[in-house]
Amino acid sequence: MTKGPLVLGIDTGGTYTDGVLLDYQSREVLAAHKSLTTKRDFSVGIENVIRQIDIEDPAAIRMVSISTTLATNAIAEGKGKRVALLLFGYDPELIKSFSLDQRFATPEYYYFEGGHDLYGQEMKPLDLPAILAKVNEIKDQVDALAVSSYFSPLNPEHERRAFSAIEKICDLPVVLGHQLSTKLGSIERATTAALNASLLAVLQEFIVAVRQAMERREIDAPLMVVRGDGTLMSDEFAARTPVETIHSGPAASAIGGRFLSGLDDALVVDIGGTTTDFALIKSGQVTISEQGATVGGYKTAVKAADLLSIGIGGDSHIRTDHEGNYMVGPERVVPLAYLAEQYDSVYQRLKALSKRTWEQSSPDWLEYWFLLRDPDEGHIRLSGKQADLLDLLRSVPLPKPEILRRLGVLHVSQLSADELFRQEILGRAGLTPTDLLHTDGRFQRWNTEAAEYALQSLCKYQFEEADTIRDRIWRQMTESILRTTLSFLTRLPALEEQTQDDSLAEWFFKNSLYDLHPDLATAFSLRLPIIGIGAPAELLLREVAEKLNAELILPENFHVANAIGAVGGSVMVEEEILVYPVFSGDSLDVIAYRVQSKTDSEQIEDLEEALKHAREVAAERSLSAAIRSGADQPEISMFVENDGIDSYRVRGRAMGNPRLMK
Repeated sequence: MTKGPLVLGIDTGGTYTDGVLLDYQSREVLAAHKSLTTKRDFSVGIENVIRQIDIEDPAAIRMVSISTTLATNAIAEGKGKRVALLLFGYDPELIKSFSLDQRFATPEYYYFEGGHDLYGQEMKPLDLPAILAKVNEIKDQVDALAVSSYFSPLNPEHERRAFSAIEKICDLPVVLGHQLSTKLGSIERATTAALNASLLAVLQEFIVAVRQAMERREIDAPLMVVRGDGTLMSDEFAARTPVETIHSGPAASAIGGRFLSGLDDALVVDIGGTTTDFALIKSGQVTISEQGATVGGYKTAVKAADLLSIGIGGDSHIRTDHEGNYMVGPERVVPLAYLAEQYDSVYQRLKALSKRTWEQSSPDWLEYWFLLRDPDEGHIRLSGKQADLLDLLRSVPLPKPEILRRLGVLHVSQLSADELFRQEILGRAGLTPTDLLHTDGRFQRWNTEAAEYALQSLCKYQFEEADTIRDRIWRQMTESILRTTLSFLTRLPALEEQTQDDSLAEWFFKNSLYDLHPDLATAFSLRLPIIGIGAPAELLLREVAEKLNAELILPENFHVANAIGAVGGSVMVEEEILVYPVFSGDSLDVIAYRVQSKTDSEQIEDLEEALKHAREVAAERSLSAAIRSGADQPEISMFVENDGIDSYRVRGRAMGNPRLMK
């Protein structure tokens, strides 16, 4: 018997899609389930989770909220849509001399005269004819347009005029930089606009997929999406500003960790299948990076949770280098235990491999390629070797050396397979930490014997016992997580990036872990508890906490905390108004103050009156936007920040719990 309305939280990670059914009033988790993420059609994995949760009365669901790594992964993997970036008033020579153009997130960028100065005054007239001529030239070659004018937060007139003219000759989506950020960093704002444009279709397709999965399960409820700072927004807002979902998944994990543990101050470590993410909870809130989120090497103007991620997880690929050293990650692969569960031929091949002598095998025989799907017609033109490769893998997965032998090539580069992997036409499987957990009995969900045969083969090649290999892998993963913890908390580069093996820092680190010196004792002491999130957390974080002399908290349902975080956040909308002086001609005499919002501009002679008007506008607009974004009875907070001489940023923040279906 439930006490209140039910809400459904879903997190689509790189490896798993997690779902929880929550009693919203008592905050009790009624059901939880994990399913493999289906990247080619996310709705399949989402619907699998909903089906496994087995909701008796779909009408009882009053809200669905979802967090996703979709935007982050699309940027990092270069899978966004094609975007043309139109820049007004930018200095091409300055940008080229500092290689700033590499930060634009698109190779298609074009310069035009226009833009404004630091006082909101027009630098040069906007060259609309040239802009429209370029749009006509490229509109069939790109999927969206992004527009960024110099100092547009202070005066967005040129962006608005360009938008009005472009929409008359072109039906492509157009993103305006000033509507995404009021920060004055011109490069970051242009990058944010380009990324947002590239993600529009991607996130809209995702939201449609979620809605379709809900409809098939007869769930009629508001759909919310987690922002990168852990707050919620309606699916309508998310579809317009998908760039705000950068770091959505890790932010939801941090919110879920705080929600489940009840702790106001803690380090949250989320170990997933693909990455391990670090976040800090202070005074009950996820710490936020005001400098803007960075993803895929691109620095944006998007406010998001202050996070650090490394490419280590339960499904990280375990390989060896030329000297026999083990490498874990950053590439994620399908565990061999899982692939052998799906294909008996893989199990039989691994069994036969374990009986070979060391001269007859190598770690390459533990890497399998398999067909995920047939390529979409017209989207990729296959070379002869690519077509032969797909034909070869249509029936069963094969180990890499066998593929090379059958296709008569000496090296994988001759197959041009990278694009097939990038488009998820082909998949890759290999030995992973998940397989090792199968072999030592701590996690046995799939074909344990196949994992044992794979490890036996590696033992023969490396001339090492199974326990030795496992210990070395666990130690390497523990060290990586410890190094990253120290880097995250100190804001210093990771030790291996700045030190040599014989340096004092490296010695201190190793001595603190392994007590190597007979006379000197060293230790780290973390003042915060560690909240472990994700299924592997219990297995991999105990030693990390022990080495840091910290308490490890594994709250109930920690394995699906990210999905809980998807429904544990509040709806928040901020509206920022800029107030800055207007000067008389070339003199420094202030004649008025401009009150600039994203859509309107007004000049008021008196500063106090201008600030008062800015507060009223910020409060009204943030409240209205929060209600439209699904907030229930939001409360208003006002903030005024000095932004220079007689210049101010007036920010209205409206926050409330998500509004549930009645």
